[in-house]
Formats: sequence, structure tokens, C-alpha cells
Amino acid sequence: VQLVESGGDLVQAGGSLRLSCVASGFSFDGYVIGWFRQAPGKEREGVSCISSKDGDTFYSESAEGRFTISSDNTKNTVFLQMNSLKPEDTAVYYCAADFDDYCGDETDFTLWGQGTQVTVSS
Repeated sequence: VQLVESGGDLVQAGGSLRLSCVASGFSFDGYVIGWFRQAPGKEREGVSCISSKDGDTFYSESAEGRFTISSDNTKNTVFLQMNSLKPEDTAVYYCAADFDDYCGDETDFTLWGQGTQVTVSS
């Protein structure tokens, strides 16, 4: 049972990236999947979340309008499309799973991926 992120890269400010989170060993049904990030010297913060129950989504204030979360449940994959990237988006991005119907607190997420590095140059 694991989550594996991919898609992180070095990109210039204003550019785009699409991160992927693939689940193996379990189905997304009944789970919410969240994206989090941690920049050097900062605490981990929530970025976005999607519920498999009804597709409901959540975005942090910094992600709203620039990032889009989506899922392909047939492939057990959740995507995070990131547009108009800024240097302050530089961080390690993690996906995590919570067996629940609705997006909740970070502490509710019990299964975490290893992270993928996103670096945005100015």
C-alpha cells in the first residue's frame, strides 16, 4: 500500500507543471486525497484536496485560481495541475490519503508519498 508522486521539476516563474499521485495496493474509493507542500525552513501546508465520494475539492488561498486538482479513479491517480507558478511555490510536494468522505485536517491523513521536488526560478 503506497502513494507515489511524480512530475516535479525545475520551471521558470509563470510556467506550469502537472503532478501525479498514483496509489497502489488500494482503491481511491472511500478516500480523500490531499496535496501538501513543504518549503525549506517552513512547516508543511495543505495545498488542495479531493474527495472520491462526490468530487468535492478544496484549495488553499495560495492555490486558488492557479492550481487544479483532479482524479482518474480508473487509474487510481490524482493530478495537481499547477499554472502561473511563482518562486514561492518552490517546495517538496506530497500527496496523502485519508479514509474519509470529506477533506479534513492534515493530521487525518495517514498514508503519505515520498514527495516530489518543485523548483520555480525567478
